[in-house]
Formats: sequence, C-alpha cells, structure tokens
Amino acid sequence: MEPRRREMVGLMAGCLALLLAMRSMVVAMIVAVGAGRPRHLPDRTFRLDFHTKRANLRAMIYSSDTTCFNQIRMYRATFDKLCHMLDTIGGLRATRHMLVDEQVAMFLHILAHHVKNRVIQFEFGRSGETISRYFKLVLNATIRLQSLLLKKPEAIPEDSNDHRWKWFKGCLGALDGTHIRVQVPAAHKGRYRNRKGDITTNVLGVCSPDGQFIFVFPGWEGSAADGRVLRDATTRPHGLRVPLGNYYLVDAGYSNCQGFLAPYRGQRYHLNDWRQGHQPQTAHECFNMRHSAARNVIERCFGILKLRWAILRSPSFYPVRLQNRYIVACCLLHNLIRREGVQDPLDEQLESFDIEPATDENTPIVPLETTDVWTNYREQIANEMFADFVAQR
Repeated sequence: MEPRRREMVGLMAGCLALLLAMRSMVVAMIVAVGAGRPRHLPDRTFRLDFHTKRANLRAMIYSSDTTCFNQIRMYRATFDKLCHMLDTIGGLRATRHMLVDEQVAMFLHILAHHVKNRVIQFEFGRSGETISRYFKLVLNATIRLQSLLLKKPEAIPEDSNDHRWKWFKGCLGALDGTHIRVQVPAAHKGRYRNRKGDITTNVLGVCSPDGQFIFVFPGWEGSAADGRVLRDATTRPHGLRVPLGNYYLVDAGYSNCQGFLAPYRGQRYHLNDWRQGHQPQTAHECFNMRHSAARNVIERCFGILKLRWAILRSPSFYPVRLQNRYIVACCLLHNLIRREGVQDPLDEQLESFDIEPATDENTPIVPLETTDVWTNYREQIANEMFADFVAQR
C-alpha cells in the first residue's frame, strides 16, 4: 500500500511541475507579444473601438465632397486646410483618444446642424463631457486664427470697372448690424429683447466687396441701436478703424459722416423698390439705387452665414460669452470657405430666399460727427451718377 501511495504522490508532483512549466511558457509568450507592441497603443479592445470611430469619420467626411459638405458645410480640401491651420497655428493638438480631424469635424457638425450634445454622443460615440471639452478647444483654436482669416480692407481703385463699385472710389466695403437669437438668464431678457420681441444679440459686421468679413463685433444686447453699436466699435482700443480718405457704405440707420457713407433718407432705397421697372427721377434716387446695389453685399454675407451655420438661426444653450465667440468663429470659417474659390452651393440657395432688408422707420440714430464736407461729398457723387444715368438713357 505504501509503494502505491508513493507512486501517486510522484505522479501528482509531476503533473504540477508540468502545469507550472506551461504557465511559465504562456507568461513568457504574453510578455514577448507585449514587448513587440508600441507602448503608446492601447489594448486590443480600445484599438478595435478606435478603428470603428475612424471608419465612421471616413464615411462622414472623406468619402465624397457631397457628403462632406452636407455634414460640415465645406469640401474636403477646405477641411484639410482648416485642420492644418488649427494644428500648426491655432495650437490644437491630437490626443491619445482623438485626432485633430475628428475634433474639428465634431465642432463643425455642431455649428452646421445645431444638434444637442446627446445627438453628437450617438453620432461620434463620445461622452457628453468629451464633446463639450473638445468643442471649446477647437473654438479657442479657431479664434486664434483671426489675424489670418479676417480680410484686410482694400479700397476701390480709381480705375475700377466693377459696375456696382466704380462710383465709390476709396470705399472699403459695407457694414450693417444683424440680430442673432441667444439664450440669456431671465433677469437679462429685457435688455436683449429687440423691437420684434426676440431675445437677440446685435452683431456688427463689416465686409469687403468680395463678401469676406473684415470686422465682427458681437455682444451688444438686441435692444441696442445700430448706431450705438458702431460708436462703441470705433472707440475701442482694438476696434474698427477707417483710414483717412476711405469709408464704408452704411444704411439709413446710421449717420452720413466721415468714414461712413449713408443713403438719402425719405427716398426709394431697397433693391425691391427698383424691381418693378421704376427708374430714378432725381440724383438722390439714382444715388440710393446704386448705393443699395453695392451695400447689398453685407446682406448677402449675413444671409449665407446663417444659411450655412444652423447654430446662428436658433438660440443655443451655451453661456452668452461662449455664444459671442462662436459667432466670430462662424465668420472666420465663412472667410476661409470663400477664399477657396470653389463654387459654393449656398450662393444658389440664397437666391431662393428673400433677404429681409433693414427697415428705417423709427430707427434711432446715434450720430458720430456729421459734417458739411461729407454731405457735399455725397451730393457730388449723386450728381455724377445721375448725369451718367441720364446720358445712357
């Protein structure tokens, strides 16, 4: 009995030694596989999830220009250029969990469609906290591109042949205010309520003759008059500056003063007034007709801006200060898209929408400094226009 017991103990000891040896071999193989994998890569489960997210991004952005435009309102070449600028100039960096292009795509998708955080969570497979954090990171990086993306003003030359602008020698472009709906605390709604009853911020926009923004000034309450916003913009240390001898076209809600050429009040002005076959009968009417045709560029800028970015067409739930920042970012992205020179589908879509002109009735004017010299200058241009108009009849 004793020898048999010893034999069983020896067999069990052999089996245990064999199991220990096999365990050592498995551990050694795992260590070897781990040593051959780059240290910055996560485990296999995360890598599979990462590749799935990249596949979704490729389908959304990189599959075709049509799909890319429908999702983020720009073509693939423009998107690549934007990502490069944000990476090299804006300071946006890829992280272990998200590359730069996915950060930018998520940001643009929110601007383009104004969808809630929970919708982005489903479409991009990210948490709500991650989406909010990267939205702010990309927004800050975009704002850092202001000096590059804002258009440098260029005056209309003396030899201009542009039928809309050749009468306005030295003009830098046009400016106007637009109202964008925002969410504010209940205690502040009275100040942000405009004359139509909407809760808005009054945004001053200045654009060049080719439809790019030169200056953007958001933040004023919707109840503020356009003239008051302009006065504040011109008095700030880094505000709007008009070189001596140059000027911008403005509507009748502003004063006709040095640097800002306004139409004659009490005369036909808006383009809709001239589409019924009516011809100017006086120099003042002729001036207003051509002034409106040129100044309409700022109305088109605002129209395309709101048509492209849905977040500007309805109030968001971001704080007011953050809302003002993404308004500026939308204008900067507008400039980048326009500079690419490709056919923008929104140009054709805008034709099917009626651009609502700014009304002059009961619009309070905050004069800057009206002078006789500037009034005479406008009169001189009006007489030259009307003389040319009569000669071409």
